[in-house]
Amino acid sequence: MNNSSPKPGLRERKKLKTRATIQENALRLFREQGYQATTVEQIAEASEISPSTFFRYFSTKEAVVLEDDYDPLLIESFLKQPPELSIIQALKGAVKDGFDQIPEDEVVGIWERVSLSYEIPELQAAMIQQIITTGEMVASVIAQRQGCSKDELRVRSLAAAFVGIAMASQKFFIEQHDRSYPDILTEALSLLETGYNF
Repeated sequence: MNNSSPKPGLRERKKLKTRATIQENALRLFREQGYQATTVEQIAEASEISPSTFFRYFSTKEAVVLEDDYDPLLIESFLKQPPELSIIQALKGAVKDGFDQIPEDEVVGIWERVSLSYEIPELQAAMIQQIITTGEMVASVIAQRQGCSKDELRVRSLAAAFVGIAMASQKFFIEQHDRSYPDILTEALSLLETGYNF
C-alpha cells in the first residue's frame, strides 16, 4: 500500500510558488530598508502582482513573516506515528520526520522569518494570535490521535506545553545556533517527558 501523499496539482504548485515568491521579496525588502519602512505595495510590486493579489495570499504584512506551509507536514507526520508510541514520543517523531521533508534551500528563509518575529514589536504582537491558533491546532491533532476531546485539560495543557517548548527552542536555536532546531526541540521534549529533573 502506498501511504505517500498525492503530489499537488499544477494550480496548487503555482499558488505555492507565488506565495514563496512574495515571502522571498518581502524578506529581501525587509533586509534592504527595514520592516517598518517596507509597504505591502512595495512587496507586491517586487513580486509582480497587485496589492489585491497579495492579500489573497497573506491577510497582513505581518502574516508574510509569521505564516508558512509547513504545519500540514508536521500534522501528517504526527498522525502517522506508530500507535504504541506515547504522545511525546509521537511529537518527537513528527518533529524529525516533518523537518526532514523541508527542502534545505528553504530553511534559511524560515529562520530569517522566525528571527524577525522575535525582533519586531508589530510581529511580537501578531504572534500572540498565532500562538493561540497553533495551540488549538495541536490540541485538535492530539485529540484526534487519542480519540478524545480537544477540550480535556490534559490535551490542552500538553498542546500549550508543546507550543511553549517549540518557541523556547526557537529562541535557543537563534541565540546558540550550534545544533539543528529539530535536535534542540527533541531534547526539550525529552526534558518534558522525564519531568525536568534538576
